[in-house]
Amino acid sequence: MPDQPQFLTRQDMIDALSYPIAVAAIEEVLRAGFDPADDPHRVPVDLANGQFLIMPSSGRSVAGVKVVTVAPGNPAFDLPRIQATYLLYDAETLSLVAVLDGTVLTTLRTPAVSIAAAKTALNRYEHAVQVVVFGAGPQARGHADAIGQCTTADIAGVTFVVRDPARASLTLAADERIISVDDGTLEPLLREAAIVVCATSARSPLFDSALLRDDATVIAVGSHEPDSREVDSAFLGRAQVVVEDVGAALREAGDVVLAI
Repeated sequence: MPDQPQFLTRQDMIDALSYPIAVAAIEEVLRAGFDPADDPHRVPVDLANGQFLIMPSSGRSVAGVKVVTVAPGNPAFDLPRIQATYLLYDAETLSLVAVLDGTVLTTLRTPAVSIAAAKTALNRYEHAVQVVVFGAGPQARGHADAIGQCTTADIAGVTFVVRDPARASLTLAADERIISVDDGTLEPLLREAAIVVCATSARSPLFDSALLRDDATVIAVGSHEPDSREVDSAFLGRAQVVVEDVGAALREAGDVVLAI
């Protein structure tokens, strides 16, 4: 343990980590017996301009807490809606070991959890597939990149779906495009898509799930609020549903809670 805590900046995190590394780390710790259900519950704290989310976790050698801020008004100031700091401690002495850029950590960790959970489904497609991503923020971009880097799926193209393409600040690859939610090509695209990612702040379903093919894989980043959701009840009733922790999903995952 260092005498002084390390401070890992955004660039330190980007230089040291990648989606394949993050997926492998999550798979390793889960196979070693870690159960997310054993962690303390996430604690939301309402503030005048948003929320703190206090997210503690403890392992054999280290413990940590991520403090996430959710500020719905931040996009008007050209700032991220969600920001975070992570504090890492020695599990025995609870001495501070490191302070990490939690925003970058979240951008890596959430797509990595999605891939770890859905890799078998994502790797099953034998032909080139279309990917539809609702959203244009860090999680939307991160999930598209993680699918491309961490699965065997042959991606024919990625379409990002947003409310206003003119306001989306996305760097697109040659096989990517961005369309609005009312674009006439969206419905046929959803009928064709094998992989759909929902990474928005929506409070109601983004699309009619009846459009989806039977073998589609939907990754819904979801909400931590039980009254918000991105996919409809019919989809939850039709799908095999995989969650990180059943107890947490029943408490706070609106996609699950509202369907039930």
